[in-house]
Amino acid sequence: MRKMRDTVDRNLAIFRIQKSCHWKAVCMACLLLLGLSGCAGQEGEEEQRYAWPLATASPEDTVTQIYAEKFAEEVLRLSGGRMKIQVYPNSVLGGDRELLESCYDGDIPFVVQNTAPQVNFIPDTAVFDAPCAYDNLEEVRDAVDDTVFFELMGQKYRDAGYELLGYSDQGFRVMSTNKNVESVTDFKGQKIRTMENSYHMDFWKALEANPTPMSFSEVYIGLQQNTIDAQENPYEVIVSNRLYEQQDYVVETNHLPHLLSLIVSEGFFQSLSDEEQEILLEAGEIAKEYSRKASDERISERVETIEESGTQVITLSDELHQQLAERSQPVYQEIRENVSEEIVEKYLQDVQD
Repeated sequence: MRKMRDTVDRNLAIFRIQKSCHWKAVCMACLLLLGLSGCAGQEGEEEQRYAWPLATASPEDTVTQIYAEKFAEEVLRLSGGRMKIQVYPNSVLGGDRELLESCYDGDIPFVVQNTAPQVNFIPDTAVFDAPCAYDNLEEVRDAVDDTVFFELMGQKYRDAGYELLGYSDQGFRVMSTNKNVESVTDFKGQKIRTMENSYHMDFWKALEANPTPMSFSEVYIGLQQNTIDAQENPYEVIVSNRLYEQQDYVVETNHLPHLLSLIVSEGFFQSLSDEEQEILLEAGEIAKEYSRKASDERISERVETIEESGTQVITLSDELHQQLAERSQPVYQEIRENVSEEIVEKYLQDVQD
């Protein structure tokens, strides 16, 4: 682990030198730090001798990792090997907040993460916390890919210091619990772990549950020791962390899409040539579609894993799902008060009255 940490620190040190120095100075630094034999290519072209870091807070065996690695792979391919990216998963370079701060500073130029932690940095991302807005993933994907909506969101990211390259997803967030859910009253009193996101918490309060923010690292033992009764996450997270082992039911509340954003430091992005920027945009589009397909395939596998363990998967009726949406209206009001009206209307379009 120490060796890995040293390698990460060395690579970041080189990248920070690049940010503040002329390329010739970078070449000298590379010679000193890595013992390289030069950094000029044919006809005076400069060759990237180290990898730009891309960081995530997610484990390796996730769609987040697939999205990040595919993006890095495509950037390398489209640039003919000139542009190199190294993926650092599992919070090696920091948790979600630290990654956003480092990306803003340009120390870590690329980040892939869920949109929920971005609300404090980019308030308009709260639009994705509108509960029970969509019935299926294709509708969600059509909404976030809409040219007008994507440009509106892209400007909000730029204003905050980031360039948005795309949204993939890990499907919907669902609930795991030890109580069978047959009606809206069955949510009442359940102590459910949530992210520290006020819109998420207010959704569960609207169902008369007891939302409890908790570090994710504590969730498994919290379920095991009955400190909490339930939790909510996409299938990918529930299975990769074996949370279903401590629960009798997984309830397909599908209350929120678990969107994954691919972002790059705006300052870093603007420092690139037009050609390099186009390579990042094209690679991001390819990686988005690739990871969405992988997500769809993996969800089916995750459901099968859960059912084989003896944990029951419950699909809510359309009527019950509609009741959840009706209970959620106070959350919609909060979102409308804090998010650009144009963004809210464009994202929701005809799904809300």
